[in-house]
Amino acid sequence: MAVRSDPIERLLGDAARSGVYPGAAWAVGDARGTLSDGAVGLLDPARPGEPMRPDTLFDVASLTKILAVWAVTGTLVDAGKLDLAAPLGSYWPEAAGRPLAGVTAHHLLTHTAGLPLRANLRHLYGSDPQDVRDGVLAEPLRHRPGEAVAYTDRAALVLGYLAEHLTRTPLPRLAGERVWAPLAMPETRYGPLPAAIRERCAPTEYDEGTGAPLQGTVHDFSARLLGGACGIAGVFTTTADIGGFLRHLLAPVPGTFSAGWTADSLRVRTGELDPPRGLFWHPAPGTDPADGVWAHFGFTGTGMWVSPARGRWAVLLTNRLRLTRDPGPLARVRDVFRALAFP
Repeated sequence: MAVRSDPIERLLGDAARSGVYPGAAWAVGDARGTLSDGAVGLLDPARPGEPMRPDTLFDVASLTKILAVWAVTGTLVDAGKLDLAAPLGSYWPEAAGRPLAGVTAHHLLTHTAGLPLRANLRHLYGSDPQDVRDGVLAEPLRHRPGEAVAYTDRAALVLGYLAEHLTRTPLPRLAGERVWAPLAMPETRYGPLPAAIRERCAPTEYDEGTGAPLQGTVHDFSARLLGGACGIAGVFTTTADIGGFLRHLLAPVPGTFSAGWTADSLRVRTGELDPPRGLFWHPAPGTDPADGVWAHFGFTGTGMWVSPARGRWAVLLTNRLRLTRDPGPLARVRDVFRALAFP
């Protein structure tokens, strides 16, 4: 049985009561399993009788980039189907003759490709998914590949397109077959969620179109534009499923991405450029790369950390977007949570 961590429960409970988020679910563990887990607060402040639960489903936003795109990319690299150093234009016809032709998958994974920063895809390219794809792949670069680090959602979107091209398989099916099924992640899926489990999902932001908070429908507008599933966002999951995924990074399960892929990703791959990046992972805020704690966060209020050096992993899922877009209060809670999870 998991051991309850009072400092973590107090931290997260106090944050819920002070309005940082309606509720949160968390888990901390090692290669053998879960050491601490639980839930605090409410699923939705409009439903005061319904508490957040450990098995609550969350729209994990940019954690999709790790749980789907990064992991699938690792299986392609391990299988020899993708050379991270090869220019995209040399093997991907859609990239040939376009600004992306000289970009590599390594540039995309380190956010050094020079892609435009986050922008409203519908405003730029319309609402047809093929027009969006064509527009994203044809967009001029902001700088030459490898010159600077600048986080952009487009990197994951392009890598998702690339994985689909190399396998002739949609990204949701790729992630399900290559990652989520082998790692026994039964709750993890792209939305929209079916009605049978939608009520178990933490709602996010109020949607003017429906007159209610989004629940079981991805918050990210670009993902919604693309049918709810793409490299940027769209995955729904639980702390238990993410815990299983993170355990794999410490003790690999045969049949999915390898320990080598994890090791290559959880080290600085951007040289002297600032901020330092691994492959989609970054050093946890408040730590030095030498500390060996790596993280990834999602806009809806989600986060996960892993440290092979310390043999620990942690996940904290909240629906802070139900209350606020201000990231500051949650960032402070995350820093304390990380310190407690990785003593």
